[in-house]
Amino acid sequence: MDKSFDFAIAPGHLVRRTQQIAVALFMAELAAEDVTPVQFAILNAVMDTPGIDQITLAGRVAFDAATAGSVIGRLETKAWIRREPHPIDRRRKLLWLTPAGHSATLQMKTAVERVQENLLKPLSQEESQQLVTLLSKLVAGHELNAP
Repeated sequence: MDKSFDFAIAPGHLVRRTQQIAVALFMAELAAEDVTPVQFAILNAVMDTPGIDQITLAGRVAFDAATAGSVIGRLETKAWIRREPHPIDRRRKLLWLTPAGHSATLQMKTAVERVQENLLKPLSQEESQQLVTLLSKLVAGHELNAP
């Protein structure tokens, strides 16, 4: 008799479950801020690179440009991001954190660090470092071969 697929040992399933756990931990830790992991990633990237354009930002946070635009719109509504047209190419939009956005991002950074620690809590420090190294290698390997 044929057996069903064993999801318990399938890397794709385990990565998906890990993502679900990571998002649940993030949402619980940052519930008061009403922010998603993608919104935080965008805020963090804009803090690192003030004046970044939307297309470059989308690539940096590994998100499609169209969806990133709507996420940026929500951050703009919260008055955390300021969007302006590029002085030469007005189709390009440049992004900056507002003072409130900068403050909020710095405040959330500590909570996000706690989320990462809690996610890795079941592992030893050595195992945590090994997991991050292997996941980084896996992502980099697929990004190199992406179409």
